[in-house]
Amino acid sequence: MDLARLIAQHITSDGEQATVIPRLDLVRRSRPTGPVHSMHEQAVVFVASGNKRVVIANETLANGPDKFLIVSVGVPVIGEVTTATPAAPYLCMRLHLNLPILRELLTEALLDHRVRETGGLGLSLGKVTPELLAAATRLVALLSSPRDIPVLAPLAEREILYRLLLTDQAARLRQIARADSKLSQVGKAIDVIKRNFDKPLRMTEVARKAGMSPSSLNEHFKAATSMSPLQYQKHVRLQAARHLIFNGSISAASAAHRVGYESPSQFSREYRRLFGEPPGRDAARGPQRV
Repeated sequence: MDLARLIAQHITSDGEQATVIPRLDLVRRSRPTGPVHSMHEQAVVFVASGNKRVVIANETLANGPDKFLIVSVGVPVIGEVTTATPAAPYLCMRLHLNLPILRELLTEALLDHRVRETGGLGLSLGKVTPELLAAATRLVALLSSPRDIPVLAPLAEREILYRLLLTDQAARLRQIARADSKLSQVGKAIDVIKRNFDKPLRMTEVARKAGMSPSSLNEHFKAATSMSPLQYQKHVRLQAARHLIFNGSISAASAAHRVGYESPSQFSREYRRLFGEPPGRDAARGPQRV
């Protein structure tokens, strides 16, 4: 059975759905969407049906069934499903990366483990191989056999990661796996910022925890995310505030205070600059999700 049909069996309405298989999510959209702001986490994404466009900085990545998307570090993006109908919906699977397994594979499979810092944004597209597609299909197929999941899902996940290390994105995956790569250090800084997004940003402390100098962190952070650490924190704050307004039924002023803003007017200006509408008007339109 093909991947699209399997995904369709296990997610029957639009939205995102976590599954009983650890780290595996499914997504379905039955019609094209407008541009939607979201935070992509470290993962590999396979589109089984339809097409999606992802924009980060001035770069646009068009993802379809012949490609996979690698998210190297958590980055804010604008996503837009461009091809989807009720009869042929947009369907995809997202597997969050298991770094310990990646590291094991680099050693056990005798693969090239040298890190060549390739730079570039924290999103990249690779070509799906038949072997990789087969491994991804086997993982989703296990959703129909819950008894087999504890034993076979780790094996299927391991094969997916192994097959990824044999693709044109191998160098990027090695950077993700190696704790001493610049990309991994940026990832550590992102984790620090996310855990403390509602507090004042102290660059020297973030850099220390990432194992970099402040100047080096700023340079490599901007290369991976297209923004400075301070701009990144602002995006995280605004995304969190928007979630609170839509899902917590609280006022914009309360959401602004909760995510760390002292000035409601500054919050409103920056919210409008990012999302295109002031908080009240945006909330009236209702949340959109991809």
